[in-house]
Amino acid sequence: MTFRLSLANHGDQNLIIQLVEGAAAWLRSKETDQWARPWPSRTERDERIRKDVWAGRTWIAWDGGVAAATITAEPAPDQVLWADWDSDPATYVRRLVVSRSYAGLGLGSSLLDWAGREAEWHYGAQWIRLDVWTTNKVLHRYYTQLGFAFLGFCRDPGYPSGALFQKATRLIPAVDGRGLVEPDPHSFLAARDEREIRVPLPRSHIAQSNCLH
Repeated sequence: MTFRLSLANHGDQNLIIQLVEGAAAWLRSKETDQWARPWPSRTERDERIRKDVWAGRTWIAWDGGVAAATITAEPAPDQVLWADWDSDPATYVRRLVVSRSYAGLGLGSSLLDWAGREAEWHYGAQWIRLDVWTTNKVLHRYYTQLGFAFLGFCRDPGYPSGALFQKATRLIPAVDGRGLVEPDPHSFLAARDEREIRVPLPRSHIAQSNCLH
C-alpha cells in the first residue's frame, strides 16, 4: 500500500486533531485512561498541535486525500521529560497516531523507522526517543516489540506521558520491503517536500496495537 508523506501546514491542524480525537474515542473502549480527556485542557492540547505544525515538526501520511497517520519529531528534548538523560543527539517523537482504518499495516512502525533514519542522516542522531502514556502497558509492550528499551519515568510524577523509551538508530533497518520505501530518502526533511512511501506487508504480531502516545 502506498502513502504520500508530506509536511503538515496550518490548514492541516483540524485533520490532526481529528486523528487524535478518533484515537481517543477508540481508547475509551480499552482498559486505559490514556486521552480520556485532553491534557491538561483541550485548548492547551490544540495549541501544542498548532505550534508543532507551524514549526515544521509534524508530518501527515496520506492515502489519496485521506489522512492515515501523523507523526511529530524534532531534535530538541523536552527538559521536563529528558532532563536525566545524556545529551547524545537524538530525535524525539511524539503524537504518533495511526487511524484505526489503517491499523495492522505497520504504518506506525514504518514512520518511526523513517524518523530515525532521517535524524541519523541529517544530524547524526544516535537515538530515537519516545515518551509514552505512563499507565498504558499495552503500548509499552508495543514499543518493546519494536526494539525500544524502557529507560524509566520522567521526574514529574504528575506528567501523564512519562514512560521513556529509546532505540538506537543504528538498529533501524535500511529502507526495504518491511518499511518505508522512498525514492529519495535523504532529501525527505526539506520544507514543503513530499514523497510516496509504501508499506506493503502487515506486521501481524503487532497488528492490534494502536500507535499513539
